[in-house]
Amino acid sequence: MTTEPALERALASLDVRPGDTRRLSLGAGDALPLEPGKATLVFVRAGEITGRTSPGSACDVDAASGAAEASRGTRTLLAGDAFLTLGCGAPRLLSQSSAEVTVIPLTITPTVDTRALPPFVFISGFAAAEPAAAHLAAHLGSPFPDADRPRSGDQTICRLMVTTVLLSALRAWATGDRSTAWPPRADDPFLARIVAAVVDDPGHEWTLGSLASLGAMSRSVFSARFREAFGSSPASFVTEVRMRRAKELLDAGTPVSETSRALGYTSDEGFSRAFRRHTGVAPSVWRSDARSRAAV
Repeated sequence: MTTEPALERALASLDVRPGDTRRLSLGAGDALPLEPGKATLVFVRAGEITGRTSPGSACDVDAASGAAEASRGTRTLLAGDAFLTLGCGAPRLLSQSSAEVTVIPLTITPTVDTRALPPFVFISGFAAAEPAAAHLAAHLGSPFPDADRPRSGDQTICRLMVTTVLLSALRAWATGDRSTAWPPRADDPFLARIVAAVVDDPGHEWTLGSLASLGAMSRSVFSARFREAFGSSPASFVTEVRMRRAKELLDAGTPVSETSRALGYTSDEGFSRAFRRHTGVAPSVWRSDARSRAAV
């Protein structure tokens, strides 16, 4: 699969423990109860549910900007779709008519790499992208939790199955929806060349002119085509790439000054201002928090 390196590391090192998986039936207007602050994976077996997420939602993850922006507002999930939250913000799921869902509470061991997981994401077409995992998700849990006595090995097997479903859901998210995939993909080979160049060398002094030249376009044509394809300006994209790379460097313990220079900033103050605008915290605080988590 094609994912950014940080997300690839997160998937490879994911340590997840499932809670009591439930199969629920929702009537018209019923809300799906989700435990606040608890990571949860929801799979829609039948019917539909509508998700509303808080525009102020935030989470201690790296892929938040792409996933959260794409997920904010209202989205409808149909049979075969899924929803994942790491417990961030206040997602509200309800059924306008009726729905059958599988609800899988999760405990995910936090590491530096899990910052690459999305805070919450709607996964449309999960069953089509990952049919085996979706079939597994549809049959996890029991509609009658007390009907069967646990058998030896059930806990281990359940953990493996839930991990498979979660990894498959994240893969479907990362490789399926162009609006949330990172790096963003485009059918236009000239735009794809530009995206790859910026991601490969975020510290380069990228200007509108140099980017347009790389794509063999005029600046006006390039700006219009870029915004149409990705929904943001070229300058915003360059900043996004730099901030994502900054988080990786700071997570790895790279000093703030060294990170600033590696990303092409002429002063630590300029880098710090950009980083605070993007994350809400100073790069020194981000680096300190990452070291604290790694020591746990």
